[in-house]
Amino acid sequence: MTTASESSIADARQAVADAAAAFPLWSAQGPGARRAVLSAAADELVAMAPEIIDAMQDELGATLGWAQFNIGLAADMLREAAALTTAVQGRTIPSDKPGALAMSLRVPAGVVLGIAPWNAPIILGVRAIATPLACGNTVVLKASELCPRTHGLIVEAFRRSGAPEGILMLVTNDPAEAAEVVGALIDEPAVRRVNFTGSTAVGRVIAQRAAANLKPALLELGGKAPFIVLEDADIDEAVTAARFGAFMNQGQICMSTERIIVVDAVADEFVSRFAAAAAALTAGDPRAGDHPLGALVSDKAADHVRGLVEDAAERGATVAAGGVGDGRLMPATVLDGVTADMRVYGEESFGPVVSVIRARDLEDAVRIANDTAYGLSSSVFTRDIATAFAVAQRLHAGMCHINGATVHDEAHMPFGGVGDSGYGRFGGEAGIAEFTDLRWITVDTLPGAYPL
Repeated sequence: MTTASESSIADARQAVADAAAAFPLWSAQGPGARRAVLSAAADELVAMAPEIIDAMQDELGATLGWAQFNIGLAADMLREAAALTTAVQGRTIPSDKPGALAMSLRVPAGVVLGIAPWNAPIILGVRAIATPLACGNTVVLKASELCPRTHGLIVEAFRRSGAPEGILMLVTNDPAEAAEVVGALIDEPAVRRVNFTGSTAVGRVIAQRAAANLKPALLELGGKAPFIVLEDADIDEAVTAARFGAFMNQGQICMSTERIIVVDAVADEFVSRFAAAAAALTAGDPRAGDHPLGALVSDKAADHVRGLVEDAAERGATVAAGGVGDGRLMPATVLDGVTADMRVYGEESFGPVVSVIRARDLEDAVRIANDTAYGLSSSVFTRDIATAFAVAQRLHAGMCHINGATVHDEAHMPFGGVGDSGYGRFGGEAGIAEFTDLRWITVDTLPGAYPL
């Protein structure tokens, strides 16, 4: 069990004040200095792997492989952010005013509030801070109540790297006081940007609070990712990608494959192979290191997934693999014949259960894929690349992977969704626009000729 500091509202405000005090010096640093800090923090994060793995397994029931993946991708994100320090650029703009030199500049916004979730704690904790720091902002990281020690290790990596005092502050709090603490942080005048990764319900609240303060927010929220399998798909590849996308980290990923939409012509063959592949994935104690699936984050999460499975089975779905499991350990579960009257059709499961929905043809598959309020990741499997591109453009999603898994993240890619999956983009140069202000500056080089 983890013990963490219970930050009061006064403590949260002090964290913002400390970050604001550090902002003038940090924002004035050249790109080389900021690059050095971010690169050193990446190295420290990798060196701290044993501590991070222990914390993730203890707090979250994560498998060894998932913890290692978190560390590797997070280090890449810090190194990518280090490279972005010289990409925070403006441009010259032709002016109609004689003798006027016009230009745009991107400048750091100020203090950024990053609110990170528990499910990919190192990846998403680092993502909340890396690009803002690269752009010259200072950051307050609001840790998840479920993994304060894990998130605290990110801040520790910066401390060990020799980062300037105050550029990255950590706030941990009692779960019962989360709303008050987050609200106070958003309300602080020095906070100029907010980014949040988490549930759509909480994201709406944060968006409203940020809007009331006229502060831009970047929101990466829930998902119900569709995985379309067309008649000419490579079934073996589709099975492999769907298994990874549905069950990596017990399905506790915003991009997880929640819906496999397979056309009738190949549905029986696909379900037979996919159910066998899923059945081979065992769940067990993550510290033992010999099971591909670990524990769900909480009993509440497990009960939610069980409820979805039981409801679907009662309404006519076939449990092709898996089942309800035992406690927080749940098997990889495949529900075949899912229909729109079942809860699992529309609700985000965030667990190791995936729905198979049978479609008549391509048009029906696209219709089903878009029959959701969410729009984060998606996938389509077909050997016809022209068809695949056409489908990708019709899917209401921020990301589409052709002949690949719905779970796919790279440090330099524009990551984000549409609809109830949020707005704004993390990653690469797209992130620079989220965490800087664009300013217009002119220099007059000729005597002015004004009409008044």
